Order: sequence, then structure tokens, then C-alpha cells
Amino acid sequence: MKLFYKVEQKPPLATSTLLAAQHLLAALGAIIAVPLVVGGVLGLSTSDMVVLVNAAMLVSGVVTIIQCKGVGDFGIRLPTVMGTSFTFVGVSIAIGLEHGVAGILGSALVASLVMIVGSFFMPMIRKLFPPIVTGTVVTLIGLSLIPVAVDWIGGGQVGQAGYGNNSNLLIGLFVLVLVLVLSHWGRGILSASAVITGIVIGLMVCMALGLVDFTPVQQASWVALPSPLHFGMTFPIGGIIGMCIAYLVTIIETTGDFLALSGITNTKLTGKKLSRGILAEGMGSALASIFSTTPLSSFSQNVGIVGMTGVASRHVVAITGMMLVVAGLFPVIGALVVMIPSPVLGGAGLVMFAMIITAGVNILSKTEHSRRNGTIIAMGIGAGMAVTIRPELFANLPEFIKVVFTSGITTGSLVALLLNMVLPGRNEFSN
Repeated sequence: MKLFYKVEQKPPLATSTLLAAQHLLAALGAIIAVPLVVGGVLGLSTSDMVVLVNAAMLVSGVVTIIQCKGVGDFGIRLPTVMGTSFTFVGVSIAIGLEHGVAGILGSALVASLVMIVGSFFMPMIRKLFPPIVTGTVVTLIGLSLIPVAVDWIGGGQVGQAGYGNNSNLLIGLFVLVLVLVLSHWGRGILSASAVITGIVIGLMVCMALGLVDFTPVQQASWVALPSPLHFGMTFPIGGIIGMCIAYLVTIIETTGDFLALSGITNTKLTGKKLSRGILAEGMGSALASIFSTTPLSSFSQNVGIVGMTGVASRHVVAITGMMLVVAGLFPVIGALVVMIPSPVLGGAGLVMFAMIITAGVNILSKTEHSRRNGTIIAMGIGAGMAVTIRPELFANLPEFIKVVFTSGITTGSLVALLLNMVLPGRNEFSN
């Protein structure tokens, strides 16, 4: 695809800051949501919840900067945003109910060795992802995110009061159309900043209609200092095993995100580059445990922003990391983002996530048209979407199995990988 700014280009500072804010708006809500969900289920006090949330923003920002800029052998040097991962929510709650937050953090710290050690084998793992598998995984990432955007437009979750009311739908549609218009008919920076411009205008409309809740800003602290080892650490064997499985799942999902970024940014993803990215994520998750929050992973929604805007500069996204660090130190800034009504984010999100699907289809269009490849695509996407649409399907399975198969991206990726290895004709069609 044609890029407005390439990976190594550095836009002017003012332009970079505006473009970086798009990524912040897309990621911050999810970064905050994970510790809020875990802490809420465990019944943590308000002060302990603040520690979890602030650490999540701070560490996410630091690791985002490392991924984008690179530090020695750490960092993939692509425009990737890192944040607390929903993959770890289920296992964290299970550990926390029995061993408290100390058990969660200790288990996550020890289990991060899975990702750190695994990073050295990524050149071999990279060979398992020929274009037919890569395209299937990238397409599945986009498809799996569509329900998230739809729920944002609806105003929350199915069954909640006001879900899908006309005002939510109209706001979401307004922002969606606005982003499309700015992206395709805007010129220069107006086109590149279509996402943030659409969100800001959507927010202003909501404010004029009295639909914005300022409570998060009113309740947020102005300054928050890091609290390493705030909860202490314990190391339950069962918790460590559960976390190890979650990290294996995350390696697959992150590999898919990095492959998608590689395609969108027109850069070659070598095994060495992939190793640097996975190593930075593993070390970042270890750092998250020390600073009292849950493990990290790459954010697929920010891949969609790169595809939507054509802004692939890793230096722009590094500024997003700096913004996250500031938000971690000054929580009131993060609260300003949290107060944006979800239909506003949904309208922009639907466009962004659909662009990931386009990136996957573009990869698949360059593969051999054959019955073998058609089977891999069909079954990989079919299995992944089955789990995405009906995650309750595996509700009765043992917990350690559910950690793997409640992720549609992981399920579909594993099916595509397996079929690519066992179906005849691999050497002819999957290189």
C-alpha cells in the first residue's frame, strides 16, 4: 500500500504529536480496562486499583518506546503499541482469587521466561508462517476485532441498558463517515490524521448533546508515582503453569500482529527482527510484574490505524509511548481519554479494524489459488470466527485448555499452521 510516512521517516514534531495521539486514543481505554477488570473481580481498594492502572500506562509506554526505537537487541523497530493484554485476564483472576495480586505478579514474572527464551527460537517459528498462513492470521485479526468496534458503537455490551439505541448508532455512523471522508478526500495532514480528527469532532458533538460523562476526570488523581513491588510477590506452581500457557498464546497473537505490520508497512520481517520484538515483549512483561501490573502484548487495533492512515513512522508511535508514560505519571490525562463515549471510538474503530482485513486479503491474493490453500484459509478463519462469535463453546473445558482456545486468533492460527504442515503439497504452494 502507499504510505504517507514510511517506517524510518520523521514527520515534524507538531505533526508527529498529532498523529501519535491517534494511537493513544485507540489504545488507552483497553490498557486501563484490563487492570480495572482484574482488580474489580478481586475486590481491590481504590488505592490499589490506582496502582494497577497507573503502572499499566507507565510500563506500556516504556515498552512501546523500546519496540519502536529499539535498544540493542530489544525492540522490533516497527510502529507497534504495547499494552496490558486481555489474554491474561482469565488466568489472572483465577490465580488472584486463590493467591491474591502477589500470586498473579509472581507467576507472571517467572512465566515471562517462556517468552524471553522463546524469542531466541523465532527464526525457526517464522518459517512456519508462509504467506498462506500469514494472510489467514492477519485477516482473522481484523475479523476478530470487528465485534469490538460493533459493541463500541452499540454503547457497551449486549444486554446493557441503552445498547444499540438510535443516538449511539447515529454517533457511530457520523464518526465512521467522517473518518472515511477525511481519509479519502482530505489532503496532507488532514488525511493522515483522519482518525483523531473524527474522534475529536465526534467528542465535541457528544459534549454539545450532553452525552459526555466527566466523572473519570473529576475522580482522577493529578500525580501518581510508580510503586514497584507494591503488592509483593508469591510464586504458586499452578499459577506459573497457567501463566506459561497464556504467554505461549500471546507469542502466537503477537507474531500475527507483527506480520500484519510488516505487510502494511512494506517491510520484511526477518526471524531476527521477530526475535527482537518478542524478547522486548517478554522483558516488558517481566517489568510490568515488578512495577505491579499485568503482562503486556502488542495491540492489534493500532495496526489498523497504520493501515487506515498510511502513517508507518515508528518515530510517531514512539511519541505515543511517551504520552503513555506521561499518562501513567499524571492519571488525569488518561481520564480525559476514558471519558470519550464508546460510539465515537466505535465509528473510527470499525474503519481501522476493517483495514486489517484488507491487509490480510492483500497477502492472500498473492498466494497460489489451489484447493489446498483454500482449505487452509477456510478452516483457519472458520475455526477462529467460531470461537470469536461463540466463546462459550469451550466453557466446560479445563481452565488450562480454555486459556488457549478462548482466543479466536490463536485458535485460527493453530488450525492454519497445522493444516499447512499436514496437507500435501506444502513445498509447492506455501513457500
